[in-house]
Amino acid sequence: MKIIERQLIGKHTQSDCEDGIVVTPHFVAVIDGSTSKTRHRFNADMSNGRHCMKMIANFIRKMKIDILLDDFCDQITEIIRSEYLTNSNNRPENQIINNYIPPHERLCASVVIYSEAHRQIWMIGDCQAMVDGQLHENGKPYEASMAARRAACFRSCQLAHNDMTDGLTIVHDYARDAILPHLIKAMDGQNKTFAVIDGYPIFRDGIKVISIDKNLSEIVLASDGYPMLKSTLAESEAALSEQLARDPFNIGDFKATKGLMRGNHSFDDRAYVRFLT
Repeated sequence: MKIIERQLIGKHTQSDCEDGIVVTPHFVAVIDGSTSKTRHRFNADMSNGRHCMKMIANFIRKMKIDILLDDFCDQITEIIRSEYLTNSNNRPENQIINNYIPPHERLCASVVIYSEAHRQIWMIGDCQAMVDGQLHENGKPYEASMAARRAACFRSCQLAHNDMTDGLTIVHDYARDAILPHLIKAMDGQNKTFAVIDGYPIFRDGIKVISIDKNLSEIVLASDGYPMLKSTLAESEAALSEQLARDPFNIGDFKATKGLMRGNHSFDDRAYVRFLT
């Protein structure tokens, strides 16, 4: 494998970025830690999304070069699961006794991995891949409807709250607040109707596997921080810049469950890696 270009940029700072890139002689991966929906942290020094991302990254760096997809799913699930058992700080007693954590309070991440040994791309959750110019996505089933709900109420929230926006950035996203209960409810389908890594058995039917048949292919792996993924980093960055300039709230042609917050560089962390097999 030959890396052509790569980039990792946090929406706010690099130190709190929840996306990650892993490159080894045998694997290339992009990891997208999920934005936390709870105040509880499993690691006091970082968000749950960043903590989960780093745990997955550490495992990928050490895993067997010919690991099978099923074994990857089982082993990474066990690693995240063990974190719940060893780190019960400030968790409600019933969660500890019943050994069950509601989906919105779990460590959670999406990942897209290229395995050189199997010449396959594994998509677990809503990361993106592009193979020889062909885009592959694996989005959450509820994301579009939640984004549409937020867009529908954004302007009315803006009128009701003078402190909501500051020019073309968001100070407090009351529209996201409005959909947050629905987002949390939709997460009940986590590893039941769609796949993520969260320490519970991964919903195998929600995993997308792409086989690489050609001896030489150009592959892009990226997080959903690039909403208009292109075949080069420069083109992807240009498309993102255009979106942020045209509609920083993400309520127009491109709708998202969050927009550009004041003090941030983008609406989400972003990771991009392009390479040749």
